[in-house]
Amino acid sequence: MSLDIFGFRALWSPFFLMALILLLSGYFLLTGKYRSRFKDSEPRTMKETILFTIAIVSLYVIKGSPVDLMGHITFYFHMIQMAILYLVIPPLLINGIPKWVWRAVLSKPIIKPVFRFITKPLIALIVFNGVFSLYHIPLVFDFVKTDMLLHAGYTTLLFILAIAMWWPLINQLPEYETLTGLKKVGYIFADGILLTPACALIIFADAPMYSTFSDPNAWAEAMKLCVPAGTLASLNLSGPEMFSSMSLLEDQQLGGVLMKIIQEIVYGIVLAQVFFSWFRKEQEESDAELAAYVQPQSAD
Repeated sequence: MSLDIFGFRALWSPFFLMALILLLSGYFLLTGKYRSRFKDSEPRTMKETILFTIAIVSLYVIKGSPVDLMGHITFYFHMIQMAILYLVIPPLLINGIPKWVWRAVLSKPIIKPVFRFITKPLIALIVFNGVFSLYHIPLVFDFVKTDMLLHAGYTTLLFILAIAMWWPLINQLPEYETLTGLKKVGYIFADGILLTPACALIIFADAPMYSTFSDPNAWAEAMKLCVPAGTLASLNLSGPEMFSSMSLLEDQQLGGVLMKIIQEIVYGIVLAQVFFSWFRKEQEESDAELAAYVQPQSAD
């Protein structure tokens, strides 16, 4: 059955789109026209502009386009959403926001100590992966997915924790640097290991785990998160099988596999960047030491 039956609002989330357009406009104004009003501000780079714009566009695609609707119909689309939302968009935002903006925000009395605490490497790793795994326990998942405010609060919390998890790896502020060199490599490996149990639980389950995808009544309640109640009431829907030929178990297993694959790709890219950055730094330090040693010898 076509997704068009849910209507334009459910498919394209116009209010969410307007909010993101305002956010992107505010970014350009703050880092451009009104930048001079802030102390120690600097012109944003082309790289920052591109990364922030990609992050906002990706956020709309994941949470505002038909992808979001499909995330409530099929579990594997839900897991694609999770992977992009928490593993791809946060690092784009961190590097897309100019350093002086981060400093201005993190200098606030309440924000600074809280942010320093949640971005400590061990805490960031355990808390994000713990809250993510907790979310995918069937009892918690089904409860959160059927309450709009709870769902919005939980996913927002996870997004903040995802930023905290990525921060020790990729932030560009020297005063917030907590990991260097090979410690970042270990951090990435630990992150991958901690996320594995949740994926394994989903992949190797021998029956559908979530009633919001298998039970018609629970699924209808979950659909209210993205489809107006009036529209749902006018439709005669029996469940997600009306929109997918895949069995519920296959859908669930595919979701776990895709989450793990996307995670490995993202972490692999970051791992390569971290390793080569560390290697170049070590090489430059070795060259500097050699030059410092050779120069006095030449003078003699």
